[in-house]
Amino acid sequence: MSGPVVRFAPSPTGRIHIGNARTALFNFLAAARLGGRFILRFDDTDLARSTAEFADGIEVDLAWLGIVPHLVVRQSDRVALYEAAAERLKQMGLLYPAYETQAELDRRRKLKQARGLPPIYDRAALALSDADRAKLEADGRRPHWRFRLEHRVVEWEDGVRGHCHIDCASLSDPVLVREDGSFLYTLPSVVDDIELGITDVIRGEDHVANTAVQIQIVEALAGSDRVPRFAHHNLLVDASGAGLSKRSGALSIASLRDSGVESLAVAAVAVLTGSSDEVHAVGSLIELAQKFDLAHVSRNAAKFDPADLRSLTQRTLLKLDFEVMRERLAAHDIVGAHAEAFWLAVRGNLEKFLDVCDWWRVVDGEISPVIEDTEFCRAAAALLPEDPWDEKTWSAWTSAVKTATGRKGRELFHPLRLALTARENGPELAKLLPLIGRTKAQARLGS
Repeated sequence: MSGPVVRFAPSPTGRIHIGNARTALFNFLAAARLGGRFILRFDDTDLARSTAEFADGIEVDLAWLGIVPHLVVRQSDRVALYEAAAERLKQMGLLYPAYETQAELDRRRKLKQARGLPPIYDRAALALSDADRAKLEADGRRPHWRFRLEHRVVEWEDGVRGHCHIDCASLSDPVLVREDGSFLYTLPSVVDDIELGITDVIRGEDHVANTAVQIQIVEALAGSDRVPRFAHHNLLVDASGAGLSKRSGALSIASLRDSGVESLAVAAVAVLTGSSDEVHAVGSLIELAQKFDLAHVSRNAAKFDPADLRSLTQRTLLKLDFEVMRERLAAHDIVGAHAEAFWLAVRGNLEKFLDVCDWWRVVDGEISPVIEDTEFCRAAAALLPEDPWDEKTWSAWTSAVKTATGRKGRELFHPLRLALTARENGPELAKLLPLIGRTKAQARLGS
């Protein structure tokens, strides 16, 4: 059996945020775990608000997260498919013209609500004769087109929510085509799911209400055996419980990347928050995919604090081996025989990756040493062992300095750290000292 075919379908009307990334990652990991395919589909039929710049930005953001699609499609290139599907539905008698203005619909809705009736469309357009329609069009009215729902209960087994059902008699016949001939979200989405062979639709719980309608349209166009499996996950909200918005730019992937947060930390927070799995650092998306399970996703809102990303970034960096980081380090000229030893020495003391540049300067560049006690530092310099140095050198040297000066504890170690690194704290000096080397150490101690 082949793996699932899934899709992430953003509208390129803004940059994606961590909540959008949650959906993208759920789909990508589901495909990766079972050897499936991940399709990136841009829902860009809203030509007034969709831009190529936003689409390009979304691809950049996904690539930073480690998500590389097997296929990228744009709905703006596929309009002929939607027109053909609409025509088929018209021929089947399932897509019918309606001429009410928005003001008329609003008035009817309010009257129904005032009478305690559900505010659903009354299908008045179905009672129009050919002559009625001709007169309306002669008066300048242009129809929008509604899908005629079967008034039955639609059921499905949801990958997160379990057994679900919606009584379609409680729904208005949805508008699929606007007066100007443009398509609303529903029909293009269903047509693409059919044409692209989507087997699993994994999306936010705000789409649950759309599911019964989409199932009926799939059944009409392709048969019940082409209905995909659905899974509706909880939504990511900020620490106050407020939802996230693409338009605000808050917690956008671009802003998180610029802030120095690690992509794997974003992925772990996005995927594991709001599940029965504890949020923890991972070393790769493959590792995260192996642990990913939709059955662990909670029905409650997934609340997270951006501060979690900072602490998780530190824990993530600590997990990453040199081979994973080699290219990123080389991009900052951290290369050579000592590059791996350097990374292993400093990775546990980084708040963000770019902190490595400061520590590389400590071991391979020039700093302004902080001399707390000139006489003590000169005495320590005189006791520096001869080369070669290794991780045992620090212990041997400080033992000799302790014997010669009588100092111990903070009085012994603190002035040496300040002189050698100009920092109050940092990585183990047993690991840093061989990287600094005898010449630099002697100069910094002021001998």
